[in-house]
Amino acid sequence: MTDRYRLTFVCMGNICRSPTADGVMRHKVAARHWQHWIEVDSAGTHAYHEGEAPDRRSQQHARQRGYDLSMLRARQLVAEDFEVSDLVLVMDWDNLALAEAMCPAPHRHKLKRLTEFCLQHDSPVVPDPYYGGTQGFEQVLDLVEDACEGLLTHIAGLPKKQAAR
Repeated sequence: MTDRYRLTFVCMGNICRSPTADGVMRHKVAARHWQHWIEVDSAGTHAYHEGEAPDRRSQQHARQRGYDLSMLRARQLVAEDFEVSDLVLVMDWDNLALAEAMCPAPHRHKLKRLTEFCLQHDSPVVPDPYYGGTQGFEQVLDLVEDACEGLLTHIAGLPKKQAAR
């Protein structure tokens, strides 16, 4: 084990929601100068877009808020992610069911919905914006920004990981 705290964000294809969460969290971690102890990654439950950059609309809306997603590439969630991650954060109920099915029992406690960490919004999921319009991508960013703040507050409060800072 390492003293780094690893987060893996998960959606279906790893081109909209999870790379948005990945980019937002990387930005927030860097702003706090915590990159030396928090590692961020993302993956999809399906390999539809493996190796592709995030959806251009996700990149555009993220860029308008100061987040760069251009360096991210889609990949599929694998069993090893559950072993090496401290938290695997899914975007919706379908992602949760698919991740639970592949997650070894000893690591199930690491599997959470990202919106469980929201501080201001009350949404059980981060809805998929892929087939919608502009407002869907903005809603994703609103929920992700809120949840990432809550997640950082949660991580900062963990005694084991505080010592690693």
